[in-house]
Amino acid sequence: MQIFEVLESNVRSYSRSFPAIFSRARGSIMLTEGGRSVIDFLSGAGALNYGHNNHQIRAAITEYLASDAVVHGLDMATPAKLEFMETFSSVILRERKLQYRFQFTGPTGANAIEAALKLSRKVTGRQNIISFTQGYHGMSLGAIAVSGNRFYRTASSASLPGATFMPYDGYLGPAVDTADYLRKVLMDESSGIDHPAAILVEAVQGEGGINVAGKKWLQSIQAIARDVGALFIVDDIQMGCGRTGDFFSFEFAGVSPDIIVLSKSLSGYGLPLSMLLIKEGLDAWRPGEHTGTFRGNNLALVSATAAINLYWRSRTFSQGVQRMGEFVRRRLEAIASEFGDSFAVRGRGMALGFDCLTAETAEVTARKAFEKGLIVERCGPVDQVIKFLPALTIDAEILNQGLEIFQRSLAEALKQE
Repeated sequence: MQIFEVLESNVRSYSRSFPAIFSRARGSIMLTEGGRSVIDFLSGAGALNYGHNNHQIRAAITEYLASDAVVHGLDMATPAKLEFMETFSSVILRERKLQYRFQFTGPTGANAIEAALKLSRKVTGRQNIISFTQGYHGMSLGAIAVSGNRFYRTASSASLPGATFMPYDGYLGPAVDTADYLRKVLMDESSGIDHPAAILVEAVQGEGGINVAGKKWLQSIQAIARDVGALFIVDDIQMGCGRTGDFFSFEFAGVSPDIIVLSKSLSGYGLPLSMLLIKEGLDAWRPGEHTGTFRGNNLALVSATAAINLYWRSRTFSQGVQRMGEFVRRRLEAIASEFGDSFAVRGRGMALGFDCLTAETAEVTARKAFEKGLIVERCGPVDQVIKFLPALTIDAEILNQGLEIFQRSLAEALKQE
């Protein structure tokens, strides 16, 4: 690992948490150069919902490459783009009675967030964005301006204007409806809060600590946005593409966002692909007004189409994710009870968090887990929450092995205290 310390920037992070050289991966198993097998409960920070090197998706990629089809084509029309849009429209949108236009942005989630913010300001003529405590939307300046984490905000070393932060669901405790507070300040002409161009929200806050918004709260936020003439934007970068059980994380609430932001597992294979879904009538762009070299990479569109065809043409896969998520939740709740009532488990579907209360306990637990053969990430305001993002296709035996490693690791961490 010394060569990385010498040549790679200090900014690297995952390689510090998981100090090994990973040479191969398949499904939910990663192999190091030394031949060590490690269970992956991180899944590329949510970019590998269907596991590493999914062979059925890979077959579509290799066939496409072998045909000399267009891989990079800017935003030109290609059969790969046409097939993706037709498949996504019929299988994902039409089945949910949704209708949107597609905007392919730069390859990262942050690129898509920047486009969503820019478009909402263009549509409304306003500047302010309502975002929420403990939210996270990316590292570019516009995206970090609407993100709550002080560590990331400070690292920008720049002024971060244009956003007003409001308390997320449950932030002030179960007795306080923070949607009522938001409505109050936006309807009060003397609150000092400018009417927003958009209200930007995650249905489940991933980096913020697996904080879950309730159905009624999300419905209220959408209604507030409509009442004040703002766009309602859902950031589904990490929690979309099946992570919470449904394809979209907001489906359970019956809401219909003006803009949906997708990335991470959209390509189905870990290839960079991001896009906005924009409601008809809000596509106010003029040709070329928002551009970029790597929009809608055709190879990623091919893998995305393959993933949709494999997993989303029936409800079977979604139902399986929900059942598996409930199993993991019960296991984590049993572990929490074993070690005391102070620990908390929260999440939806296969996005779950185990609140260790202190950063120290979470850090030691995650470190010991890696030593025993399990990759888990930490999240939350002070990294006190262990985040569980197993592949949605994970084998039950491997899932159980990973949970057992976590249980043993937590026990050892608590003994050290």
